[in-house]
Amino acid sequence: MALLTWNSNYSVGVKTLDGQHTVLFGILNDLHSAMMKGQAQSLTGPLLRKLVDYTQTHFNAEEGIMATAKYPGLADHRAQHRELIKQVQDYSARFERGEITLNLHLLNFLRDWLSNHIQKVDHEYGPWLNDHGVR
Repeated sequence: MALLTWNSNYSVGVKTLDGQHTVLFGILNDLHSAMMKGQAQSLTGPLLRKLVDYTQTHFNAEEGIMATAKYPGLADHRAQHRELIKQVQDYSARFERGEITLNLHLLNFLRDWLSNHIQKVDHEYGPWLNDHGVR
């Protein structure tokens, strides 16, 4: 069973960004699946690195689109992105040092942040981007 399932409630109305969000859901669900199958220790490091890398790629793309459309909330949005990257990098580094294991606390943090960020913060830019020709 997936930890987080994509549905239309998560759509921001921008095809490229919705596609990237579904990839993030997939990585999170891969982490959850590994934990549920008892494979967390062997798969968590690579999956956390993949999550960090893809999240940075996605945030750069999202911020680039917002900058091109002159989205007025870009600075605040960028600050939230930086905070999440910092938190996920911290979890990843702690895992690599053997300080933590993949657990429900980490997965729930990632699920809740991703879900809340998309449904609240990202939904704010959708109409602006659409009004400025981004679909």
